[in-house]
Amino acid sequence: MLYIGVDIGGMSVKAGLVDENGSIIVKDTAVTRAQAPAEEIVADIAALVRKVADEGGVALSALGGIGVGSPGSVDDEAGVIRYSCNINFVRTPFVELLGGMLSVRNVKISNDANCAALGETVYGAGRGARNSVTVTLGTGVGTGIVVDGRLLTGNKSAGAEGGHVIIKAGGEKCGCGKRGCFEAYASATALMRQTARACERHPESGLAKLAKERGIDGRTAFMAAKAGDKVAKRVIGNYIRYVGTGLVGFANVFYPEVFIISGGISKEGDALILPLRRFVQKNAYGAEYNPPIDVVAASLGNDAGIIGAAALAMRG
Repeated sequence: MLYIGVDIGGMSVKAGLVDENGSIIVKDTAVTRAQAPAEEIVADIAALVRKVADEGGVALSALGGIGVGSPGSVDDEAGVIRYSCNINFVRTPFVELLGGMLSVRNVKISNDANCAALGETVYGAGRGARNSVTVTLGTGVGTGIVVDGRLLTGNKSAGAEGGHVIIKAGGEKCGCGKRGCFEAYASATALMRQTARACERHPESGLAKLAKERGIDGRTAFMAAKAGDKVAKRVIGNYIRYVGTGLVGFANVFYPEVFIISGGISKEGDALILPLRRFVQKNAYGAEYNPPIDVVAASLGNDAGIIGAAALAMRG
C-alpha cells in the first residue's frame, strides 16, 4: 500500500509518495502562498498531492491515505488547524477540505513536530522503540512524544509543547512571552545569544576572533571549542547542561527508550550527543536501576516530516 505524506512549511510545501517501509518513491514541492485565503492554500496542496500521485503512477483512489504535518496548533481528532502564526490558517477544517477536494477518505493531520517525531521513531534513528521523545533544536525548540507506539498530544492535541516547559523560574525571556522556558536556553537562537555574550565578555578569546571572521550561528561555539578555546568550551558546556536539564525532566515523566535530537545543531554529532547521553544517564531519576535511556541524532533529515505524515495515515 502507498501513502502520501505532506509537510507544510511557511515557505514551501513538500509531499512524497511513501511505501509501508518508510521509503519515499517520489517527492515534489510547491510554494506556500502563506497569506492567501485558507481554501486556496488547501487547493494548492491538493494540486501538489495530485502531481506527486501522477509522478508515482498511482491513482488517488488506490492510496492507503494522506497524512499532513502542519505548523501551529492542530486538533488532530477534529482535523482542524486552529491557528498557525505564519500561515493563514484560523480554525481551518483542513481534513474536510483536502479530503473533499481529492475524494480521499483517510486523511490525517497533526502538528509538524509530531509528524517528524513519528517518522524518526518508526523509520529513523528511533527505529524499534515504542517510547521516544524527539527534541528539535532550531529557531525554537519543538518536541514530539511517542508513547507505546502512538503520538501523545494531550487534550484536543494542545499538549507536547516541551519547548515551553520552565527550566529556570524567572529566567531568560522566551519568544512566547514567558520567562525561563526550555526554548529560551536550548534553541539554536539561545546558543547564538550565549555565544554573543561570551564574545562581549572575552573579546580576546578564540571564540570572539572566530565570530568576527565568520559571524555567529549555531556552529560557531562548537567550532571554537573543537579548536581548543576555553571560553567556547564553557559556552558549550553550559549549553549542554541546559539541553540536558530539559531532557532529564522529560525522562522523569515519560522515561522513553530514546531521545532523538534533530535540528541543525544535531549535525554536531558526538560533540553534542555523547555529553547529553552521559548527562541523562547520570541525572535521570532511578537511572542506576532502570533501563538506560539512549540519546541519538535524528537520521531522516528534511524527509522526516514527509515520512512521519505518511506514517500518521498508515496508523489511520
